[in-house]
Amino acid sequence: MNIPELFQEGGLAMWPLLVLSILALTTIIERIWFWSKILTREREIAGRVIEAARRDWQAAADIARRANDQPIGRFLYNALHLYQPVPEVFQLALETAADEELTAMRRGDKILEVVIALSPLLGLLGTVLGLMESLGSISLGDIGTTSTAGVTFGISRALITTATGLIIAIASLAFYRLFQSFIFGQSKIFRKAGNELELLYRKDWSEHRFVTSPAHPSAHPSHLAAVAVADVQAAQPVNGDSPSTSSSTDPSADPSTGPSTDPTDPSPSDEPSPEEPASEESSTY
Repeated sequence: MNIPELFQEGGLAMWPLLVLSILALTTIIERIWFWSKILTREREIAGRVIEAARRDWQAAADIARRANDQPIGRFLYNALHLYQPVPEVFQLALETAADEELTAMRRGDKILEVVIALSPLLGLLGTVLGLMESLGSISLGDIGTTSTAGVTFGISRALITTATGLIIAIASLAFYRLFQSFIFGQSKIFRKAGNELELLYRKDWSEHRFVTSPAHPSAHPSHLAAVAVADVQAAQPVNGDSPSTSSSTDPSADPSTGPSTDPTDPSPSDEPSPEEPASEESSTY
């Protein structure tokens, strides 16, 4: 019995099963092509990036950028392209990229789940409809006679849909579990590479390995504290001198030095005050 005859014998339930089988087959082929490009390079890329990060972070970022067509490359580059982030921001960038990449790897899983759930049910529905059609034309008086000989043939036709639905569901379930194992393996690789890279970054951050440039001031607390101490030391007076040197060099600004003693200076202080003779006269009496 060929495929057209199976569809003819199976009845109406075979058409939705055909649609589900096409969806499942398309998804399986696409996922196989996707995973065949990933599973052969992710460990190599992660190892090269981490090894480069031990010496130079810019070189590690370049390696991850060149591997941008791979999920592991996009995952690592999402944190490495940031300029001297604090360790918490570095960790958050890794976690965000990991969530996005793992979500993209689960594409097609919903379709396979629908196929796995609906295929057996549609097969059973086709079987029930076939049995109803086969047994509907039999009366109680015909049981045991030759008129019931075609009932067994009708039941065998009705079971075609059940077998078809089970075959589609079993094949879809097998590939679904296979793809889930691939996702689980990728999550382990992402976790291991991310933890190693974050550990290296926190180590370099604690050792103050990053150099501050004028265009990109560092946000490290120790750097800010050093700048503040330098400013305070520059503002303190040297050898006990007054902070304001302009006021100390100007004799007229200091009330303790008194008026100017230059004889050529026609200062109002050289002229006697109009009140001074009066004060002298009053003192003689």
